[in-house]
Amino acid sequence: MKVGVLALQGAFARHLQVLGGLGAATTEVRTIGDLFEVDALVLPGGESTTMSMLLDSSGLHDAVAERITNGMPVLGTCAGMILLARHVADGRPDQRSFAAIDVDVQRNGYGRQVDSFEADLDVIGLDEPFHGVFIRAPVVDWVGDGVEVLATVDGRPVLCSQGAVVVASFHPEMSGDGRIHARFLDTAFAA
Repeated sequence: MKVGVLALQGAFARHLQVLGGLGAATTEVRTIGDLFEVDALVLPGGESTTMSMLLDSSGLHDAVAERITNGMPVLGTCAGMILLARHVADGRPDQRSFAAIDVDVQRNGYGRQVDSFEADLDVIGLDEPFHGVFIRAPVVDWVGDGVEVLATVDGRPVLCSQGAVVVASFHPEMSGDGRIHARFLDTAFAA
């Protein structure tokens, strides 16, 4: 089994390091050919409008959408969450999302770069808190009935899952703690 990390823009290198440290076979995904060599995909943090435009210009958007629709496990962090959300409240008019998880998000909902913060999160299924790093993080404004909320900050969902899709408002790759990635791998590759 191989995990790809979308490597068009954003914080993809740290995801590769964390996944590799957990023993996963990994690769950067930059082309449609790269995409069809992987069994699961991580959409990293970065700038969601730029990532959306690069997905279109590279020809990857429709191929990624098809793989997700066909059940490929996907983890989206920060900008990746925005790309996977059903609706983006303040995205550009031409920005497309994959609508892969039934949540509505607001880009930079916690504020600008100077409003970035860290918080210890109680995550369902983890024995000890997970240290979340929130950088210009999206806010989840609405969650559909089929979505499981796995962690919150001040009552707002920050880690959610629905089927094979997991999204985080924060950057788990920056915490020095691989448990969110390990949980994704366990779910993605469960027999």
